Amino acid sequence: MPRSLASAGLPRRVHKVLEAALALVTDTLEPQLATMLGEFEEELFRLAEQARNPGMESGYMQTLRAFRLNRADLVPRFILEVEAATAAIRSVPTAQPPAGGQEEGRVAHSGFGRLSLVDEAVMDEGMVLREIASRQEGRANLPLHLLGQRFGVLAGTPAFDAERLPLGPHAICRAMGAVAKALDIEHDSRLLLYRIFDRHVMSGYPKVLERLDQLLDQQRILPGLTHVPVRARPTPQGAGEPRSQADDGGRDGPAARGGGPGSAAGAATGSPGGRDALRPHTGWLGEPIEAQDDDDERVATEQLQQLLHSRRELLDKLRPAGRRSAAAVISTDEVTAALGHLQAQPLSVAGAPQTLADVKQTLLAQARQRGGVHVELSPRDNDTFELLGMLFGNLEEEIRPEAPAAALVKRLQVPLLRVALKDSAFFVRSRHPARQLLNTVAESAARWLDEADYDPHFLPPLQSAVNHVVEKYDGDIEVFSASNEQLQTHLQAQVRKAELLEKRHTEAARGKEKLEVAKLRAAEAMADVVGDQRLPHFTRALLNQAWADVLTLTLLRQGEGSEAWTRQIDATRRIAEACTREDAARDPELVAHIESALAQVGYHGDEASVIAQRLTSNSPEESDGDPASRTELALKLKARTRLGEDSERKKPALPPRTPEEQARYEQLRVLPFGTWIEFTTNQQGDTVRRRLSWYSLLTGNALFVNHRGQRMGEQSLDSVARLLASGQARIVTSGQARLVDRAWQAAMHALRSFAGLGERGDDGTEAQA
Repeated sequence: MPRSLASAGLPRRVHKVLEAALALVTDTLEPQLATMLGEFEEELFRLAEQARNPGMESGYMQTLRAFRLNRADLVPRFILEVEAATAAIRSVPTAQPPAGGQEEGRVAHSGFGRLSLVDEAVMDEGMVLREIASRQEGRANLPLHLLGQRFGVLAGTPAFDAERLPLGPHAICRAMGAVAKALDIEHDSRLLLYRIFDRHVMSGYPKVLERLDQLLDQQRILPGLTHVPVRARPTPQGAGEPRSQADDGGRDGPAARGGGPGSAAGAATGSPGGRDALRPHTGWLGEPIEAQDDDDERVATEQLQQLLHSRRELLDKLRPAGRRSAAAVISTDEVTAALGHLQAQPLSVAGAPQTLADVKQTLLAQARQRGGVHVELSPRDNDTFELLGMLFGNLEEEIRPEAPAAALVKRLQVPLLRVALKDSAFFVRSRHPARQLLNTVAESAARWLDEADYDPHFLPPLQSAVNHVVEKYDGDIEVFSASNEQLQTHLQAQVRKAELLEKRHTEAARGKEKLEVAKLRAAEAMADVVGDQRLPHFTRALLNQAWADVLTLTLLRQGEGSEAWTRQIDATRRIAEACTREDAARDPELVAHIESALAQVGYHGDEASVIAQRLTSNSPEESDGDPASRTELALKLKARTRLGEDSERKKPALPPRTPEEQARYEQLRVLPFGTWIEFTTNQQGDTVRRRLSWYSLLTGNALFVNHRGQRMGEQSLDSVARLLASGQARIVTSGQARLVDRAWQAAMHALRSFAGLGERGDDGTEAQA
């Protein structure tokens, strides 16, 4: 395997592109690695100072001395490891060890991992690095997918997956795991180093991957490449036909009526527009979203002003001429000052305005009392009241009134009204601090959350953030930014916990899949060896149950290409010969081998001995001198729990899939892990949102978790496809992921309808009424 680009013998253009890619990554990571090493040294010194006993202090100081001796070698070694992984892009692929070491990742040819006990330290170290890499993989799904295609072109092979991708997060973590061993420090100190590595180096690596993808695009490696999974329609749909229920998720709520997330509509709503809006949503609750371009914000502002102008013109035409009397206009400063007094007033006080309409009426009444004349708001301020009222009205339909955070949404009405009066970008800028805070609070009370999704530990930070805004906001938007930062600290801790739980459930599901595949392969191997040979009925039953478990466990532990598997297949062949040949002599060695193998799958000595005797005997069952013992053994076997017995439950036969169901099934098979799906739970249309954490193309099983990473069960891809086709489930897209975006899209649709502009389709064009 080449260790450098110079020795890899790559074509000149490939060498040039890889050299540029490697330089971009290493130049970005080198200062971050230096910062990581500095903090690691400081942390070791601090731990030594705080050690509870001299032994621990001595251990930390010894680690510190060893680290200082080898510190200068880490960054160069790291760059060499990354270059070696990049230079091997066209070499014969080999099984990649997990990040964090070689021994724990040694996998047999068949892909089955070892289940034997390993050193706990080694297992922990590999797990830490794998979790770091997997977390960044989940946050950069799209760039990794595009880079896999582009690096596949450079390698002249099919696309790379995230785990084998040169310069991907797994490759970076593998390089760190390799060079950490050169520091000659203890295992616990390496784990500390990995945590600091995650914080200083890997936390910003998704941005590096985006820059790397842009670089390869500029180098003309699949220029203009993009990827958005789109459902294949079974039949063409005419331009004049209404969208199907499946297209809008089968929802009749305000979010569903918000129109398609096309480029124009997406811009006007301040949410992801164009093809990005159709991308499956994979983020966790409260995770930051991508910022909009300035051009998108400008276009959105212009479209909003046009809609508001059309609305005012139509209202002026509909207003009777006799009612168009002159009235004094309250200035925006006066409105803002009056709102400041209302902001400090608790909602629980008798007579306190509960809705924005109440707030408006209260302001006008107070102004009339002060001036003694008829007053009204300026057209711009009146539009702001109306827009925010529509937004909160739609939000109320999307949140549970009994949720603990529902009352906090109402408390934000007046502060947000003051923000919108001062800065109209609140409505169109997706990353506006006030809009982000409103979305976080509203989503904590969303209807798609059930009781298990609510985190009681998150309510106090929410209350603190809202109280901070209500008490401190007086025109400075940094108050909202401070509340957002406070919440982000708790949200990121929640996300880390959820990702860790999800990782454990995913590994368990993958283990079940390996077990099912191993059982199928063991059954195939048994059939190949035994075939149609005439074995006694009871002997065949023992082979299909007890000995099949032995073959399955051997596959899981050793793999199909191992010597142990070969020995078990040979033993199976000898068992078949011993039971079918009348002249077969008793083989004590085979009996001992069977007893030993059965002991590994949980059979006790007496049971294993009896089974071994029967599997090596060619006497017919009717000549058995002790039928009672055979019956007793059969009952014991029936009562035993076999390997993977839960997965053996027979699935009910289902009718063939319709074309629509088949299209949905094919869509599910290409969805990225982590996609959110909303399921309808009752006839009233209540929904719950679940995360598709993992699915198997071999068994068709899919694992779902909730917002806290808790396992909510498994379903088959087939059943989910049928639910999608019937409108009982829908895939959450980026354009409809955030609650505030959904509510604002519904408000924009109402404005377009009121102005007679119709609904914008997915391509940004207007649908004819």
